[in-house]
Amino acid sequence: MPIKASARGFGRVALVVVLVALVVAGWGLVSRERAEARLRAHTEKQIARTVTTISATRSDTSIDLSLPGNVVARVEASIFARTDGYLARLHVDIGTTVTAGQLLAEIDAPELDQQLREGGAEVAAAEAAAALAQTTAERWLALGASHTVSRQQVDEQQSAAQASAARLNAARASLQRLQELSAFKRIVAPFDGIVTVRNTDIGQLISANGTGEELFRIADTSRLRVFVRVPQVYVATMTPGLVARLGFPDRPGAEYEARLVRSANALDAASRTLLVELDVDNRHHELLSGTYVDVHFQLPGSSTLRLPANTLLFRAAGPHVATVGEDNRVLLKPVTLGRDFGNELEILSGVDATDRVILSPPDSLSDHEAVRIVNGAGTTDHPP
Repeated sequence: MPIKASARGFGRVALVVVLVALVVAGWGLVSRERAEARLRAHTEKQIARTVTTISATRSDTSIDLSLPGNVVARVEASIFARTDGYLARLHVDIGTTVTAGQLLAEIDAPELDQQLREGGAEVAAAEAAAALAQTTAERWLALGASHTVSRQQVDEQQSAAQASAARLNAARASLQRLQELSAFKRIVAPFDGIVTVRNTDIGQLISANGTGEELFRIADTSRLRVFVRVPQVYVATMTPGLVARLGFPDRPGAEYEARLVRSANALDAASRTLLVELDVDNRHHELLSGTYVDVHFQLPGSSTLRLPANTLLFRAAGPHVATVGEDNRVLLKPVTLGRDFGNELEILSGVDATDRVILSPPDSLSDHEAVRIVNGAGTTDHPP
């Protein structure tokens, strides 16, 4: 009996020793895991990127869009000669203000004058021949009525009279054509305007084939047209009646008003721009056609978000921004871009005003990467 009691006591002691050993070993494992976790957190904290974040801003202010434009006259025409000859008299020069129908120059056309005289003689001869043929036909018709001549002979004389009348009409038409050509010896202005180009002088040979330079160029500059190419993102705002301000390099400080009157209603496939036309009142002839102009449109603002241009990351799937979540880890978000305001870009979708967006994110930045936020002096957020 004493031996059995002693064995039981020894077993209890051994069990206690084993339990104590297990507890000590478990506590050691837990302590080691905690130490490793603290070490991992410390290491992650030390190697995490330092970033600066901002939030997207919302702006309802109007947009001042400035674009280059070209100024042209409301109406402009090149004047060519319609008859051959030599320039006999010159009545205007560049800068001359002319009215519709005013004489610009006169052409001496001796060959045309000779053709006119010949044409007049041919008409006179044709008139005489037609009169004789008509008289003869009437006589033969009277003889035919008395059966003195055959019906065939009467018909032949009437046909001859009709042929003579046709030749007379042809001669008159030819003479009229020559007279109309002769009228073109006087070169006149087609509309009110200013002579902007003169490429001829007295004694110069004039050709009517239209292959050479124009004799004059006339422009009506009482109203001017301004042509502007508008980027696609602003096309929706280009409506007839939109007012623009014009600035000219040769008139610093001066501004002129123009009004949009029409557009091409189609984008240029190469530049993705819309050609629009503006109308400018220039009744005092202060502005010159052919000049360069800065066109300023005051466009209504839109309640959309904006971000600096240096927040964008361009990936294969399109533009992204890098945001920082509550756990201080990176979340890459795809965004839809709107208008380009230079240093800022319009963001149509993809981010909220509460998102923390990383400024100047490196291309190597990856999704779910831990970062440290530093916004200004002494402001640092660490990963939890």
